Amino acid sequence: MPSLKEIKSRIGSVKSTKKITSAMKMVASAKLRKAQKRIESFLPYQQKLDEILKSFLASSTEFQTDLAEVRDVKRVAIVVLSSNSSLCGAFNANVFKLFKETLAHYQQLPDEAIEIYAIGKKIEGDSRKLNRPFDFKGSYIPLMDEPTFAGAKQIAQALMADFRQHKIDKVDLVYNRFKSSAVQVPTVEQFLPVSSERLPVTGDVQHSIQTDYIVEPDKNTILQALIPQSLQSKIYAVIADSAAAEQAARLVAMQVATDNAEDILDELTIQFNKQRQQAITSELLDIIGGAEAQK
Repeated sequence: MPSLKEIKSRIGSVKSTKKITSAMKMVASAKLRKAQKRIESFLPYQQKLDEILKSFLASSTEFQTDLAEVRDVKRVAIVVLSSNSSLCGAFNANVFKLFKETLAHYQQLPDEAIEIYAIGKKIEGDSRKLNRPFDFKGSYIPLMDEPTFAGAKQIAQALMADFRQHKIDKVDLVYNRFKSSAVQVPTVEQFLPVSSERLPVTGDVQHSIQTDYIVEPDKNTILQALIPQSLQSKIYAVIADSAAAEQAARLVAMQVATDNAEDILDELTIQFNKQRQQAITSELLDIIGGAEAQK
């Protein structure tokens, strides 16, 4: 049985841990509000852009684009997102598990034919620890701390250029989608090739398809500009979505840790009081026994 000193030391340690988890919870809450604001300000633009593009693609049967070319998959690129730090529950473990499942779908390809765009310190480290000769494309760790459209545009342009040049035949996105503060959904989406059915969409676009647009100079010219813009916006939206999901996961994890610390403190306090009472009772008995012996 631990001594009173050991229990007191454990109580102090748990109190210190509780202060840390409580502070991290408040920081995660502030960052989550910022991430949600970023998504909310960008979402209407993304939804409208996707709606217009879907309508154009649905109404234009003659339109052809090299970004929609369906080919036999001989080389694939996987864009996978994680956090830069831990203490966010199963957030990184879930996305890494989904990443390995995605790799299993391409087991017929040699490892050298799989390009990895690792966005986030955790997934970059975990994917390299697999000790497989994947073709890693740069390092994008800062993007998870501060998502920027310029960084997302750089990745999207690299993917589109490689796809046009037949360096890759397909692109998949693997990330945690923010559904609510308590729920993050591991998601795999096809990014390229583009089609009206698999057009990258952020959020639920519930509008009916309109096919009576009046466009200038012509529909094909507009589509040639809209498709790359939509793909760039999609990458940015996914990064922002994953960043919000990370903070939501960390907020929940720190709340659970704080609650657990409180439960442990209650148990330790009860144990401390019981043993302290036993020690006091034992001392009283010794005093009484000594007094009786003097009579």
